[in-house]
Amino acid sequence: MQGKVEICGVNTSKLKVLKNDETTELLKRTKTGDMDAREQLIAGNLRLVLSVIQKFTNRGENVDDLFQVGCIGLIKAIDNFNTELDVRFSTYGVPMIIGEIRRYLRDNSSMRVSRSMRDTAYKVLQAKEKYMAEHQKEPTVEEIARMLEIKREDVVFALDAIMDPVSLYEPVYSDGGDTICVMDQVKDSKNTDESWLEHIALKEAIARLTERERHILNLRFFEGRTQMEVSAEVGISQAQVSRLEKNAITQIKKNL
Repeated sequence: MQGKVEICGVNTSKLKVLKNDETTELLKRTKTGDMDAREQLIAGNLRLVLSVIQKFTNRGENVDDLFQVGCIGLIKAIDNFNTELDVRFSTYGVPMIIGEIRRYLRDNSSMRVSRSMRDTAYKVLQAKEKYMAEHQKEPTVEEIARMLEIKREDVVFALDAIMDPVSLYEPVYSDGGDTICVMDQVKDSKNTDESWLEHIALKEAIARLTERERHILNLRFFEGRTQMEVSAEVGISQAQVSRLEKNAITQIKKNL
């Protein structure tokens, strides 16, 4: 994308930018059927499309294709925008453009989703667009579920199923040095080298305790017994159990 000035025959370095009051006036004229105002709105918001597609250029998709699809989203936003609500056009237009691009990427994805799940997802997206057209803001998952009369979980699962896959090598941060990728932030917190070594060290530390100390710790921390219950089973006082337990834990800490 970097350095690419002409996209779909449009010189992006010379794109017009409309002021907020100009956009508002053109939107009002468009609602009355003024096609010239509609064309001016489209031309004046192409930079908005350009800014949105920057987020999708690392997927290997053709920039010209993304730009064209983004323009479709822009046109839908213009045609469905409610001028009676006090909302900036960009607030409504950006999600519409993003939604159109994601729909395009989803339909051209190599990932295969079940037909029923895909149908539910499309219904969710349609309900979302309808809500945005009426309220000029994105609905919550609960609101979508109520509109479609389905479970909240079904909405979440459907949206997750059609979510664009992310490469493990996709960069998430760079400060000019080594780039941090998604893979660098994905880890198994239960099976790390550190936890494996700690498990071995703990096992060796416990093995160095006396048989009575090991038995008391097993009753206290693995079986969940109270000190009084342990004293009754082992045959010593509760104070002795407390002292042996404290001493065993101290020895384990030292060995670790």
